[in-house]
Amino acid sequence: MSSAEPNEVMYLEKETSREEIIDSPLFKGDEALRLVGTQAQTFSEEYNRKLRNKLDKIIIPITAAVYFTQFLDKTSLNYASIMGFPVTGQNYNLVSMAFYLGFIVWEFPTVYIAQKLRLGKYLGVNIIVWGVVLLCHALANSFQAFFALRFILGMCESCVSPILISIISMFYRKNEQGIRIAYFYTMLGFTQVFGGFVAYGISFYNGGLMAPYKIVYYLLGSLAIIVGIIVLVWLPDSPVNAWTLTKEERIASLERVRDDQGGTENRTFKKEQVIETLLDVRTWLIVLATMLTDIPSGGLTNFSNIIIRNFGYTSKQTLILATPAGIVHVISVVICGYYSDKKGERMLPIIFATLPTLLGFALMIGFNNSGQKGVLLFSSYLIGSFGSTLSTIYAYNASNTSGYTKKLTINALTMIFFCVGNIIGTEIFQPKDAPAYIPGKTAIMVLLTTQIGVAYLLRHINVRLNIKRRAMIEEIKREKGWTDDDVQKEKDRRAFADMTDKQNVFFQYVN
Repeated sequence: MSSAEPNEVMYLEKETSREEIIDSPLFKGDEALRLVGTQAQTFSEEYNRKLRNKLDKIIIPITAAVYFTQFLDKTSLNYASIMGFPVTGQNYNLVSMAFYLGFIVWEFPTVYIAQKLRLGKYLGVNIIVWGVVLLCHALANSFQAFFALRFILGMCESCVSPILISIISMFYRKNEQGIRIAYFYTMLGFTQVFGGFVAYGISFYNGGLMAPYKIVYYLLGSLAIIVGIIVLVWLPDSPVNAWTLTKEERIASLERVRDDQGGTENRTFKKEQVIETLLDVRTWLIVLATMLTDIPSGGLTNFSNIIIRNFGYTSKQTLILATPAGIVHVISVVICGYYSDKKGERMLPIIFATLPTLLGFALMIGFNNSGQKGVLLFSSYLIGSFGSTLSTIYAYNASNTSGYTKKLTINALTMIFFCVGNIIGTEIFQPKDAPAYIPGKTAIMVLLTTQIGVAYLLRHINVRLNIKRRAMIEEIKREKGWTDDDVQKEKDRRAFADMTDKQNVFFQYVN
């Protein structure tokens, strides 16, 4: 335990009313304590089921719309690349990289700002701004302008995943988070399908009034602005101030997640939680797992269409033939999300999703120059399976981190190294290796094989930590003479104390 923990525990050992919490200068727990206090309130399973369904109808469609818009905007360059985009060669790689540079530069500042503000409102404003930035893409005509716009776009989009993960973790139990994160993450696959068909339709336009890629940016910019307005109005910031819920439903929303010990929001930045995050070896294993996922993803995001076209298809054929990979992605994400919640696992789904991708790249390399376009195309669909990996990492962070500043910190680090991986990924397919890109494909196989080892190690560490935690709880029960009811009462007191997972012995990790 940290040096600050004993004082927190001593304070929490007595029952604490909402009024005492509000008035106390000592307590620095979650905002939720102002609404529910430290004593648990009970609601029937039927009530909780109806409440969860209501939350699903509000939160899931909006988070899905946000992610759909974000990834469609992020990958717009991929479609523009074969629709008359004026920047090519190494400059195209640099323009692609600019998005991730902006993302990295602004990630920690945006997470800090988000902690001080209401999450939904801050996210909505960012989406509207990036919609305007996308509209400006249609007006740009130089490498410098496109580089600057992509940089700003990365800055605006850097807040999305940390905010969405925080919202899911505040409203849903651990055994519900994996599939809910999967629901919005499936949008990556749907954008691949939707974007492919839209780009295919636009490709028939003869460019009489404007270049085809400009139409793409006008459409995507307008869509982003509409989604941003929806987020501003309807996306709840937290259970404490969700205007779409009654007061009773807000209390019940908090009580649903109390036993998970994950906490909700806290607007005080806590330096000690940042330090704890940086000193936790699992933080850096998650960072490594993220990079090992996103180096391949970074390359494929901007080169997948080019790779398929190099199998011997036309640009128009490529736009349609690339879409089934999006369906594979959706199926993989949903299956892995469901399994991760049903079995209480986070790392095994990563391993399962990576194996078909390894097979896909092996087939691409093995059948290179074979003339068997069907096999090569099938292999390009198989590699979509590993797309569920990052979704599972998001769910891992949501379920295995407590302490609001720590949550934001690990999510920010995850997204920074998401960008680092994507930046490296933009260079993995070099022009000199065209059209087969064998060195890049081989490198991806090595990275994903390493990913399997990292996932297994993380799972092993969490299993060991949970065993130690259970032993410590049994020791506390013997020393204090506590019953199981006493343990539950102490868990209830600590649930919204903004303690980190490391400080709170009652916190259990999801493997």
